[in-house]
Amino acid sequence: MKPFPLILMLASFFAFFTGASAEPLKVGDAAPKVSGVTDTGATLNLGEVYQQNLYTVVWFYPKALTGGCTKQGCSLRDAATELTKQGATVIGVSTDPVEKQKEFKETNHFPFPLIADTEKTVLKAFGQSALVMASRECYVIKSGKIVYKDTGVTDQQAANVLAFIASDKKS
Repeated sequence: MKPFPLILMLASFFAFFTGASAEPLKVGDAAPKVSGVTDTGATLNLGEVYQQNLYTVVWFYPKALTGGCTKQGCSLRDAATELTKQGATVIGVSTDPVEKQKEFKETNHFPFPLIADTEKTVLKAFGQSALVMASRECYVIKSGKIVYKDTGVTDQQAANVLAFIASDKKS
């Protein structure tokens, strides 16, 4: 293959994949008002959830029933009572299908809904590349705005969120 067509092909490939992802959301951005199907098969409208709670914690994980994702979810599960006392509701999101989300929830006794984002609508709305699966991220939303974001956290997820909420309430 001649160098020019190869360079053109590589440039096209790069442009396709960089264009496939939205700009990642950051603190201060409006939280996406998007809906998704939960582990029960019901549709959950995140915009309505934001209005009904002081804080909404939306956590993304790559794959249900895997080590890091289980640690992340169990961290939030174990802190569910304290999060509720602080006015927070928790929602998990991955690209796993409804059946896998249901199994993940039942196996780990999660008291919160898990969105089966097989069409990657929620992922894209939150600015994830959504090429294969969700990236490990967590957002705290207050009054329709993102007020906290972290990435890559597993078993310390709830501690980080609770520390943020405590500091937010002091300010």
